[in-house]
Amino acid sequence: MEKDQLYKIRHSLAHLLAIAVLEHVCPLTKIAIGPVIDDGFYYDFEFPEGVSVSQEDLKKIQKSIKKMIGRKIDFQKLSINEDEAKEIFKNQPYKLELIDEIIKKNKELSIYKTGDFTDLCEGPHISNTKELPADSFKITKLAGAYWRGDEKNKMLTRIYGVAFETKEELDQYLKMQEEAKKRDHRKLGKELDLFTFSDLIGAGLPLFTPKGTLMRDLITEKIQNIQKEFGYQKITIPHITKKDLYETSGHWEKFGDELFKVKGKQNTEFVMKPMNCPHHTQIFASQKRSYKELPIRYTESTMVYRDEQAGELLGLSRVRSITQDDGHAFCTIDQVKDEVKNITSVIRDFYTSLNMFEDGNYWVSLSVRDPKEDKYLGDEKNWEKAEQMLEEAAKSENLNYKKIEGEAAFYGPKLDFMFKDALGREWQLATIQLDFVMPERFKLEYTDKDGKQKTPVMIHRAIAGSLERFMAVLIEHFAGAFPVWLSPVQVKILSVSDPHKEYAKKIYEILKENNIRAELDSTDDSLGKRIRQGKIDKIPFMLVLGDEEIKTETVMVESRDEGKLGPHNIEDFIKKIGK
Repeated sequence: MEKDQLYKIRHSLAHLLAIAVLEHVCPLTKIAIGPVIDDGFYYDFEFPEGVSVSQEDLKKIQKSIKKMIGRKIDFQKLSINEDEAKEIFKNQPYKLELIDEIIKKNKELSIYKTGDFTDLCEGPHISNTKELPADSFKITKLAGAYWRGDEKNKMLTRIYGVAFETKEELDQYLKMQEEAKKRDHRKLGKELDLFTFSDLIGAGLPLFTPKGTLMRDLITEKIQNIQKEFGYQKITIPHITKKDLYETSGHWEKFGDELFKVKGKQNTEFVMKPMNCPHHTQIFASQKRSYKELPIRYTESTMVYRDEQAGELLGLSRVRSITQDDGHAFCTIDQVKDEVKNITSVIRDFYTSLNMFEDGNYWVSLSVRDPKEDKYLGDEKNWEKAEQMLEEAAKSENLNYKKIEGEAAFYGPKLDFMFKDALGREWQLATIQLDFVMPERFKLEYTDKDGKQKTPVMIHRAIAGSLERFMAVLIEHFAGAFPVWLSPVQVKILSVSDPHKEYAKKIYEILKENNIRAELDSTDDSLGKRIRQGKIDKIPFMLVLGDEEIKTETVMVESRDEGKLGPHNIEDFIKKIGK
């Protein structure tokens, strides 16, 4: 079955969903929009006061849609004029708003009739409900959604559905969704004591516990250790700036309502930084630069702030305080290729340590200009050279890349690294972006070997991207069972009973001296309960110590991933963790 046919199926099911709601919930319901989305569709409704939909109602709606499929109803498209459209939808305010928008864009107005139901829609749809597979769709869930995604608008009820070509695909999807629930980073983050939220502090502002903070530090330290050989220097910048900085960079206009604004005592308007690159340009601009100094590379891990809409916040995946693993290199156009190769090397090493940089589990988008568009800024020759250099670097590094036209930023081409998680979901994590525009906006210069002033290229690079979102991805990818290097606690030490506690303490001190993150369990719970708790906490290794271990000066090792490994002397166990 062709992909466009699947689109038609999903789109048509959205209309049947609207019919079922009007027939079986309330005929006075106001209908908004019902688009196709990844894996399915949804429809937004405004119910009259006192009317609502429950999870139980979703089963009735599904049953109603199946009956409609069996009735073999036609989907008929008709073109109409503005007056006809407004008469048909005179009691549907959301449709009237859409009609006005369509007229302003000089687009054609069209409707689809499905039995007695009429919807404002440009299609496409199937021709008859008999084309719909009755056993490969499901009405799945309810959610609140602001009209047009704007929290200033009315909150509507959104009903979601999923649809596939076959029942087998639907069953596989539902199975994966159940697994996703178990791996939900919000659930696991609480169970593993990694982060929390507080109503007193506000939505989208996570608080990281000691264990969560240790994980963040381990990630940033890992990146820093890998990239230090390439000359990146740590810098530190303030969290606010005068708005002038972002007016010059262009972000003031671009980010608009996403900026948190702060007033100083003298009525100077400040902004909490939504990104770091404009600040970094000012460190470069603070001195006269020579071509002999280039490339100059800055790095830091710091928070930025964006006033995201409350309805779009989701655990660590979308927050208002965002910790960026940020870096910028300033170089000549001829140095771009080597810089890109260096950054790619860091990305490869880092994601290899997470077993994510494997064939079939990643690909790279070589995002270049669309030659038909004129929205790109900068010199034409520089664009051509930069795109060529990015592709040469991708080839020489044997990256699994695809060239995608039209996906470049307006300021330069880029490489976006896409990774699959354990559930097959795709995430854009690392990125390398070339920027010709910001150096020009800030009048950055260096003296070239011919004595002339030249503008450097600015390379934006992120290895993990947002630490919050990255941690959400990792928690769900590993289901909380992190690699040994990333686990906040690597070893849990369990004494069988009181006489063995002194030996347990001795082993604990040895592990600490060898920089192994160990936890000494000195609770009075039974050994079985303590072992079960260690498994719930997903600790990589547990050491059980009793009479035999004291006698032989060994440790009994149980591995989270390999099961019972038997007795080891402590030196061998330390070597095992080192590997």
